[in-house]
Amino acid sequence: MLRPEARWPAQLTLQARADSGRTLVHARHEGPLRLLKSLYPEGDGIAHAVIVHPPGGLVGGDRLEMTLDVQAGAHLLATTPAATRFYRSQQLDAVQTVRATVAAGARLEWLPQETLAYSGCRARNSVTVQLQGQLLLGELLALGLTEAGQPWLEGELLQSLAIDGLWLDRGCLRASDRALLEGPCGLAGQRVLGSLVLAQAQPFAPAMVEQLLEAARVDTAGVRSGATLLQGRLLLLRLLAQEVEPAIRLMRAVRGRWRELAWGLRAVEPRIWSS
Repeated sequence: MLRPEARWPAQLTLQARADSGRTLVHARHEGPLRLLKSLYPEGDGIAHAVIVHPPGGLVGGDRLEMTLDVQAGAHLLATTPAATRFYRSQQLDAVQTVRATVAAGARLEWLPQETLAYSGCRARNSVTVQLQGQLLLGELLALGLTEAGQPWLEGELLQSLAIDGLWLDRGCLRASDRALLEGPCGLAGQRVLGSLVLAQAQPFAPAMVEQLLEAARVDTAGVRSGATLLQGRLLLLRLLAQEVEPAIRLMRAVRGRWRELAWGLRAVEPRIWSS
């Protein structure tokens, strides 16, 4: 249920199911959040779902809720055509939540474009996954618009990513927390941070882990990155950068390599990324 204080609420539910070798996507929405189109550039078995939010950003009181249900045998790649923007808020929080269920034998790729936190924002951004199949997930956050001369001078953002029973990553970023933003044990002055996750219900084979970690060692100017294996079932790439574009290039390169190695699929990128 949407909270009563939500000023411009929106909900979107996507259900992906396998039918005779084809992944079919059914959408249900309320408010200004919807499925623009399902595309099949890789064939019938993999559906590329393009999710749009026509207002173009969130301010205090806005609440977006997405539910992704990927059923056995289905492969859903969900992305967005533009960045998610958290604008300046006076009082209320702007909230975006994603809840995903990935059944055994199913695959989900959750690959939204970057999130931009404008100075003065009050934002809550969370992703929760119930995972019985396979998951490839990318998140990229920019604090302020450094390249446009609009630094992140005030505001707060709570970022949360949870895979039930496997991993919880939760952090509260405040523009006033200089030790976190500038310190060597924090962001070290960088304003772009990203995570790329490859996870599955069963442990990865040791030989596969070595290949996947090696594939994550991509030398990209202006980006600090590192990859590790957690609990035998989750590969994690972390990165820090000062600008968005080199961070995007690195994440997309590693995503493509992991896709090829772990799933035997070509490094196909959604068409909307290059349009």
